[in-house]
Amino acid sequence: MSVPCVESTALIAILFERTNAHDLEGLVACFAPDYALTNPIHPARDFVGTEQVRRNWQALFSGVPDLCASIHDVVADGERVWVELALHGTRRDGVAVHLAGVQVFTVRDGLVQGCRFYLEPVEPIGHPGLDADGAVRQAVGRP
Repeated sequence: MSVPCVESTALIAILFERTNAHDLEGLVACFAPDYALTNPIHPARDFVGTEQVRRNWQALFSGVPDLCASIHDVVADGERVWVELALHGTRRDGVAVHLAGVQVFTVRDGLVQGCRFYLEPVEPIGHPGLDADGAVRQAVGRP
């Protein structure tokens, strides 16, 4: 049975509220016991179960005490919720953290059942990264 969009997006809002409150137990409670994270860009990071959710967020809350998540946009279609988001804060060693990307959640029976995870570090402004032409040249193996 599909969850209506309102309920799906409400759960995602709660998920982000608990993230920003650093409410580890409340956050973990949003996930189904057999929750599955799929990371298409880094498949070795895929996992199933809430124990890994707990370990990940416990480490993030501890290592980045001012960690904050923000939602830029949300699109829901039944049990699927696409979220464009950013995470930012400062690690205990003073290094800034800024991640951005998209998460595609599957929400069923009032819990997050799965997520396709596309979150990567943001290059700092002024960073000598590749421009669009350079990135394409690198992708096709041309100098």
